[in-house]
Amino acid sequence: MGCKKSKLNAGLNGGVLDGKNRQPVRPDQTVNLRDRTSIKPSATSNSPPGGLLPGQVFMKMEEQSESGKIAIAIYPYDAIHADDLGFKKGERLKVLEEHGEWWKARSLTTKKEGFIPSNYVAEANTMETEEWFFKDITRKDAERQLLAPANKAGSYLIRESETSKGSYSMSIRDVDAQGINAVKHYKIRTLDNGGFYISPKITFPDIGSMIKHYYKQSDGLCRKLEKPCDKPEAQKPWDKDAWEISKESIKMVKKLGAGQFGEVWMAFYNNTTKVAVKTLKPGTMSAEAFMEEANLMKTLQHDRLVRLYAVVTKIEPIYIITEYMSNGSLLDFLKSDVGCKVQLPKLIDFSAQIAEGMAYIEKKNYIHRDLRTANVLVSESLLCKIADFGLARVIEDDQYTAREGAKFPIKWTAPEAINYGSFTIKSDMWSFGVLLYEIITYGKIPYPGMSNGEVMTSVQKGYRMPRPENCPNELYDIMTTCWKSKPDDRPTFDYIQSVLDDFYTATEGQYQQQQ
Repeated sequence: MGCKKSKLNAGLNGGVLDGKNRQPVRPDQTVNLRDRTSIKPSATSNSPPGGLLPGQVFMKMEEQSESGKIAIAIYPYDAIHADDLGFKKGERLKVLEEHGEWWKARSLTTKKEGFIPSNYVAEANTMETEEWFFKDITRKDAERQLLAPANKAGSYLIRESETSKGSYSMSIRDVDAQGINAVKHYKIRTLDNGGFYISPKITFPDIGSMIKHYYKQSDGLCRKLEKPCDKPEAQKPWDKDAWEISKESIKMVKKLGAGQFGEVWMAFYNNTTKVAVKTLKPGTMSAEAFMEEANLMKTLQHDRLVRLYAVVTKIEPIYIITEYMSNGSLLDFLKSDVGCKVQLPKLIDFSAQIAEGMAYIEKKNYIHRDLRTANVLVSESLLCKIADFGLARVIEDDQYTAREGAKFPIKWTAPEAINYGSFTIKSDMWSFGVLLYEIITYGKIPYPGMSNGEVMTSVQKGYRMPRPENCPNELYDIMTTCWKSKPDDRPTFDYIQSVLDDFYTATEGQYQQQQ
């Protein structure tokens, strides 16, 4: 945050918007609003909300006289810099400038102006303001969100359909008699007159009315709606000018771990933003080579990649500042009391998420070079993100660069990369096969009982790890395709992602039929 903000002239005006406010109402109340999707269920009760409080009439009249976009705060934000604008959840804001991740706005409550994180607000009178609406989320991610620990049976969300542009789907978390959790999906269909329905037996004028109805009774759905899916807190946009930062701006708080090349800490940037800091031991790599690679790394931005925020290179040790992931590395998580109880479907899902991140790296013609569970991080809602991509290329430690040295990850590395230094996306695919072994065995070391030298010799002769206990044959088949001797015979990450995403759903219908 800070000086990254736009210096454009204020007042990029659009059309006049009618900013209708919404406040809780009882389930037996009816509200007639212009927006067909405007009735909003409360997160703390089984009743959907909507309507205006009398004290807000003046604000509403003022809003109607404003030209330009009106936004509603969907998360609270505390101002950090002098030119930031702090606001409370639900506060209404007039957008003055839209520029990147930071917008200039004026609060219609406090009349103050300043810069706001654009991902903390949504345009008024759109579904994006509703707690139950999840924008730009795939069917698979809807399942991941609903099956996160914070949710329970009856949690639900509305999302845009992936296959039918302009239409919507309802996803609901369900649990069967055996206690197995699953997510059911229902296609929301539209009438010619603009109404909505899941079953033609009953139609609704807007999606809010539909949600209100299914709070009261399941009426053919797998169960009644209970509460909107828990939304992860929005990530504050990083100050785009804060790339090479001062060491003094970082306050180390808790050591999270140590490896061959340094330590990992939970820290705060400018005493406000929680981050992870990787410190590199002096001599691990040159600042110049690191900066060259880091400038490439920061351009790679995807939901399945840990975001690189900033660096400290002027004084050793080098600091790498990234987003913080509360569950640490996937390797440590799989060995933890919680992780070791994760069932096979979630293990497959971890694999699919990593394949998705690697498919993005593949698409960008980049190479990871050190793919393993130790370099994958896990969020509070059990989402995986790939870390340390590309970093291995600039390590200068002799015990690493020799490739047969003690610090080199022999057991994860493709034969052609060990023998000839030929690192490609296909050598990453070999490593991915070993990573699958780690996941399915809850973090066991690959090639158990074998030394690095024995692994190199055996693999050259055609040896491959046998199928682990409790590993489905279909998953082992994927692993063995990753370990094909010829790199070109190995699959693409895009293909592997599709196989893993559909591991359990290939024979299921896309949508549930209402009973």
